[in-house]
Amino acid sequence: MTWTSTMSSGYSSLEEDSEEYFFTARTSFFKKPQGKLTDRKDVEKSRLRTHFSREEIQNKILLYNSVTQDHLKMTLHSSGLYTGFIKVQLELRRPITVRGGGGGGGVGGAAGPGGVRAGGGGGEEAFYLPRGAVNTLHVSSTNTVRQVIEALLNKFTVADNPAKFALYKRCKREEQVYICKLSEDEQPLFLRLLAGPNTDTLGFVLREQQTGEVMWDAFSIPELHNFLRILDKEEQDHLRVITHRYDTYKQKLEEALKAAGPG
Repeated sequence: MTWTSTMSSGYSSLEEDSEEYFFTARTSFFKKPQGKLTDRKDVEKSRLRTHFSREEIQNKILLYNSVTQDHLKMTLHSSGLYTGFIKVQLELRRPITVRGGGGGGGVGGAAGPGGVRAGGGGGEEAFYLPRGAVNTLHVSSTNTVRQVIEALLNKFTVADNPAKFALYKRCKREEQVYICKLSEDEQPLFLRLLAGPNTDTLGFVLREQQTGEVMWDAFSIPELHNFLRILDKEEQDHLRVITHRYDTYKQKLEEALKAAGPG
């Protein structure tokens, strides 16, 4: 497996060598049939299928490439493996631990104006990545959810355990948005092919594992120290805002008293 990335473009490659709702986003980009109920059932069965012949895959790829509008097309190889692109939106609420300290220019840029970071020992720093950032990955049809998560973490030189994160699919159907966690052995590019290129129909989101509580035992001592540094910085920033607001109010009150004069 080879791994390359271009930080400025948000493009990465992951190839082999050559909320949750009980909702499945096996949504097809084919036009909905207008025929009988039995026809609609046949279409639904097709969506639930997980294996297709080479000819079926080739036809789906041709259709996919004919409707995609961002030039991120899929390619079918002679081995039967196909490659293409998926976009993953980052929605991380907790800070991530980054290897290399301040040397990771791309990661520092990724934090953005709203990002927060705190220095840590051992050449590691903790960052709040801006929520909503989108990264494009080049993957193969055999790459699993776990490999996609690891690729995203490698891109940002994240030192955290990949088991702390999960990949979700976000689907929109009849003006309703559904979020569903993907299992680690699912293949995102296959889901992308079935759903078509429209990210409203199917989108991928990287989040922390939803366990109901923060599992502090899963974090290392340096990570916990970094969290404390970030919390201290946020507390100091909040205190400065409150102090400034108080001083401004006090100054205006004193000016009003002087203008009113004695008595």
